[in-house]
Amino acid sequence: MTLSHVDTEAKPAADQAVPRPSHGRRKLPVIAAGLLFAVLVLAALSLSVGAGEVGPGAVLDYLLGRHGARDNSRLSLVVGDLRIPRTLTALLVGAALGTSGSLLQAVTRNPLAETGLLGVNAGASLGVVAGIAFLGVQSGLGHLLWAFGGAIVASALVLLIAGRRGGGSPMRLVLAGSALGATFGGLTSVIVVNSAETYDRFRFWVLGSLAGVEGFGKLTGLLPVLAVGFVIALLVARPLSALALGDDLAKGLGHRPSTIRVVVAVAVTLLTASAVALVGPISFLGLLAGFLARTLAGPRLTAQIAFAGLIGAGVLTGADVLARVVSRPFEAPVSVIVALIGAPVLIGIVRSRRMGTMGMTDPATEEAAPPKRRFALRQRKEERRESLVLRSGALSMLLPRRAALAALALAAFLVAAVVLSAYAGQSEMGLTRTFNAVLGSGDRFDVLLVQKFRLGRIVAGLTAGAALGLAGCLTQTLARNRLATPELLGVNDGATAAVLISTTLTGTFGAWWAGPLGALVAVLVVTTVSGGLGQRGYRVLVVGLAMSALASAVTQVVLTRRSLNSASSLYVWTSGSLNGRGYSVATPVLIGLAVLVPLALVVARQLNVLRFDDSTASSLGVAPARVRMFCLLLAVALAGLAVGICGPVGFVALASPVIAGRLAGPLRVPVVGSMLTGAVLIVVADTVGRVLFDGVEIPVGIVTTVLGGPFLLWVLLGRSAAARV
Repeated sequence: MTLSHVDTEAKPAADQAVPRPSHGRRKLPVIAAGLLFAVLVLAALSLSVGAGEVGPGAVLDYLLGRHGARDNSRLSLVVGDLRIPRTLTALLVGAALGTSGSLLQAVTRNPLAETGLLGVNAGASLGVVAGIAFLGVQSGLGHLLWAFGGAIVASALVLLIAGRRGGGSPMRLVLAGSALGATFGGLTSVIVVNSAETYDRFRFWVLGSLAGVEGFGKLTGLLPVLAVGFVIALLVARPLSALALGDDLAKGLGHRPSTIRVVVAVAVTLLTASAVALVGPISFLGLLAGFLARTLAGPRLTAQIAFAGLIGAGVLTGADVLARVVSRPFEAPVSVIVALIGAPVLIGIVRSRRMGTMGMTDPATEEAAPPKRRFALRQRKEERRESLVLRSGALSMLLPRRAALAALALAAFLVAAVVLSAYAGQSEMGLTRTFNAVLGSGDRFDVLLVQKFRLGRIVAGLTAGAALGLAGCLTQTLARNRLATPELLGVNDGATAAVLISTTLTGTFGAWWAGPLGALVAVLVVTTVSGGLGQRGYRVLVVGLAMSALASAVTQVVLTRRSLNSASSLYVWTSGSLNGRGYSVATPVLIGLAVLVPLALVVARQLNVLRFDDSTASSLGVAPARVRMFCLLLAVALAGLAVGICGPVGFVALASPVIAGRLAGPLRVPVVGSMLTGAVLIVVADTVGRVLFDGVEIPVGIVTTVLGGPFLLWVLLGRSAAARV
């Protein structure tokens, strides 16, 4: 059960009545000393473990200059040129990512904010890939320069877009970073899928590793940048604490909220860009460090930032040590180790009682007051007035006029998209012949060519798009948030990992059942660990993020263990691709849709009521918990089926309900419209990917990701964004 508004607001007052804050302040030095001691122990362990068979005694002799150790060329190479620079880099990079995560979580007032939020990781990745593909950059220094440049450009664009309207508010920073990150990620994939050599270098760099750290050259070049970032982080702590009281109170205390946010973004950019340039993008560490620091320090922001830096340094150093020993003589990707360490820790914190005291039980506490029952009844009457009544004997049905017209328009557009997609593959036939062939008439050769070789792929895209659109509609309605998608529960990553694991075990690719099975396992784990499907707070979101991190780590490990040719083809699929998909894989999904869509239509009326608060829904005869559980299971099954067809295609589940809702109006949940919109988006994106570049096919998931960024910016800059997001 989640805390109510009264419970959430009452806790601070109760805490003030007892001397807990003073006890907490006394504990902070003890906690800081413990963290510092742990970091020092891990640093010593990092210096003592690794290649070269140099033990702790020899390392200590080298550090103290005893017994002529520094004159030993072997010790100088192993300790002086490899282990010391690597350990210092791990400490500084971990501290930078941890500090960045804490700053982002404070400035966005979102405990789930991550260091990739400002598009820094995506910009750095695009810079490295562009340098490799177009300029043949091979050296570590070249990667560093291009990664840093790409990160700076990405963050500058995010600040420019977020500040265009609203003065760089927290939500606009989040949306702008997500949008630019998605677009840059899509552009990176466009380059990578068309160059096996670029992919071969990129697939190891993108996992993050300290194995390439040799000497102090890279670290020395970026040390001033890191120093400036840390100094800004310390100086901004006090005004950022004032900002936590609200913009109006912060202004009353003499601060400028928009300036504070820009300064924080600059600090995060400098720290994260330097970290990515040194060791590659390491996800999840900023989230984990900031979350742990908030747990230990409570509301004291300065302590949070300091603790996050220490935690980040310790976690990354420890993960690097494990990366060297778990798969000797090879090294495991350090980001995978971070995910394997951090996800269980994060889940353990979420399951603890500290969540309530951290004010992180329900992200909806700041929403506007829910509509009253009278308003709900009035809206139901409005729905009836705007609907046509269809009668057949004793049976009658309400058909909303606007929604019906929107569905007809989308259906017509879908037919045109199917014909255009078939024509794009066989352009010499002409549109008229292609249209006749799609309908099964005309020349027999045309019919055979289109229906056997072209329509199979189109039908697969239609089914996947319809499933994604409906899944997105269900999750957005349940969350009352138009940015909610099945990915929040780890569904896509779980399904993707399951498909790749089944490929490894069976030796054959394309088992349709693996996607739904992986999605079901992911959501079962998330809901079980978080305490049930009825949970609405940060607990479900945090566990979903942890599950996604684990599943993504499994996926990356599978890709790095395979040969280049096999990994390249699998990478294309993990980007979302319909290449080689046809009736055989679409048929099981069509059967699933035939069962699941009628069920979704049955609960659509109850979903309309569920958009109000639970008490209003209950008074109108709807059981919110039962409907929520049923719809969530439907969304999981649909998203898993879609991943089984074409991999994790991004933004379709996000965009389809938004577009369908704009067309159908606000009175109804656009179940049918979302399905049709999803099908149209997939077919159109697949067609664009096939014809955009002559002789080169861009996977459908990459096309939707590149186009999804501008769509999210449209959501960001829309007039109702602040009210609806």
